[in-house]
Amino acid sequence: MRLLFLGDVMGRAGRAAIREHLPRLRAEWRLDFVVVNGENATNGMGLSGEHAKTLLAAGADCLTLGDHAFDQKDMLQFIESEPRIIRPLNFAKNAPGKGYRLFSAPGGRKVLVLQVLGQVFMKRPFDDPFSAVDTVLRSHPRGGLAHAVIVDVHCEATSEKMAMGHFCDGRASLVVGTHTHVPTADAMVLPGGTGYLSDAGMCGDYNSVIGMDKAEPMRRFITGMPKSRFTPAAEEATLSGIFVETDDGSGGAKSVRMVRIGGRLEQAAP
Repeated sequence: MRLLFLGDVMGRAGRAAIREHLPRLRAEWRLDFVVVNGENATNGMGLSGEHAKTLLAAGADCLTLGDHAFDQKDMLQFIESEPRIIRPLNFAKNAPGKGYRLFSAPGGRKVLVLQVLGQVFMKRPFDDPFSAVDTVLRSHPRGGLAHAVIVDVHCEATSEKMAMGHFCDGRASLVVGTHTHVPTADAMVLPGGTGYLSDAGMCGDYNSVIGMDKAEPMRRFITGMPKSRFTPAAEEATLSGIFVETDDGSGGAKSVRMVRIGGRLEQAAP
């Protein structure tokens, strides 16, 4: 199977990059399934129902969220009516929506997508992500009920993401980190056939401070005082993520390649 995962969509520039590039990539790369992390797509803080529709219409099969899952209040209701949106598995137990779902892909194949929030350096003490992931993977074995398994690890700490990658090795097709908005260069296939990347980066304007217009973050670092609200940077965005080819029999990753298209970080396509 040919899978594409795209990192955190950041504001208007990120949404524009998805609309511009994703429909073409689906056709040219013959993609079977696309996951997009959309948790910063609306003004850099959460995802609205309207913007979720935009990303899905552009070619995403599934949208994952994160610690800003419900910053846009309409998502509290919208997620209940849109099964293609996944919120963190270890979020509050009474939170709306689901933390994992089994999706249909071409040829009668199934793709399991799940997301968890990390605990290290995060602002809130979320439930243990490892036991949450373990429960789902035990009931949805890779190469059995699910032809491919994608785990979005929304974490601050690289070490926690790496630990999750090894924890899922042999059980997931891809473990990919999100949240920091900074793409890493460590795409690899782990010994058990699990594709891994510490952070997919963001789909946003990299002439910024992690997607935000530079002026206000720099002022706060230099002076220690806020003056205005953060606003997403609005120049051309780079589409950042990872492309994975899997074996339909085992569900393991055969190859992984980082994706950087457009903007300041563009590189050769797979």
